[in-house]
Amino acid sequence: MTEERLEFIVKDRGERVDKLVQANLPAYDLSRSQVQALIKDGHITVNGAPTKPGVKLSGGEKIDVTIPAEEDEDTTPQAEEMPLDFVYEDEYLGVINKPAGLVVHPGVGNETGTLVNGLLARYPWLVETERKGIVHRLDKETSGLMLIGKQADTIEALMSQFQERTVDKAYLAFTERVPRTSIGTIDAPIGRDPKQRKRMAVVRNGKSAVTEFEVLEQDFLGDQALIRCVIHTGRTHQIRVHLAFIGAPVVGDTVYGYRKQRLTLKRHFLHAAELAFDHPVSGERLIFESELPAGLQNTLDKLRRK
Repeated sequence: MTEERLEFIVKDRGERVDKLVQANLPAYDLSRSQVQALIKDGHITVNGAPTKPGVKLSGGEKIDVTIPAEEDEDTTPQAEEMPLDFVYEDEYLGVINKPAGLVVHPGVGNETGTLVNGLLARYPWLVETERKGIVHRLDKETSGLMLIGKQADTIEALMSQFQERTVDKAYLAFTERVPRTSIGTIDAPIGRDPKQRKRMAVVRNGKSAVTEFEVLEQDFLGDQALIRCVIHTGRTHQIRVHLAFIGAPVVGDTVYGYRKQRLTLKRHFLHAAELAFDHPVSGERLIFESELPAGLQNTLDKLRRK
């Protein structure tokens, strides 16, 4: 990967440099410490000058970010032992409960500690496959059900089901506002944000994206809503972009939602709760459900009106 140079203009007053850079580069899944290392090495500047992680901005500054090129001598992900929560596994595939904070693929700033690293430790032969077991992905801070394949032909067969849209996926999202209708379909194309290319947005020339939603509950102290979303396409950040588009951004989403959050969550409130697909060998329809993580469930319980 070659060196990348990015820039953006600060909109709000009072934001820390490191937090702002992290929020504006979601595609890189950079941790705060990784951003701080980039600042220390001079790869992030404010109005062309070196800066420090904790500097608070006034608004209007130009931030320049250089993402260094990856080293060429070792591009193969390394196997790393890590606990993985399997809800199903056989000789062909597995379904895991991915925790929030776990990155799926190695990349700039995330060369280790990813799901791929963990899968290679559990199934060493996957190193010979192109996708290292990954059939689809979830965002770093999205938790829930994720499907992995254990052989190249299985991976290909499962990916075909995603392409043919025979896989059913449903998510639970907690939103800052209640949508105008209790049931609806968001049919709006998604592509790169022309103003910030590392973000996604609803754009006229984007790829087709369809999300169905249903409000499950809306009697919360802060007028939020618990929503079930079913996606018929798999665009990057699709649910987060679509819900923000209809004025109901996901709680905790500082990229597409409120920069200054009303609730102090360390992640965005989005959970992959349902997954159904056909077993590529037996043909059996497999259906899985995943409960909300304890932290998200506690948030709902505290905010419900008595």
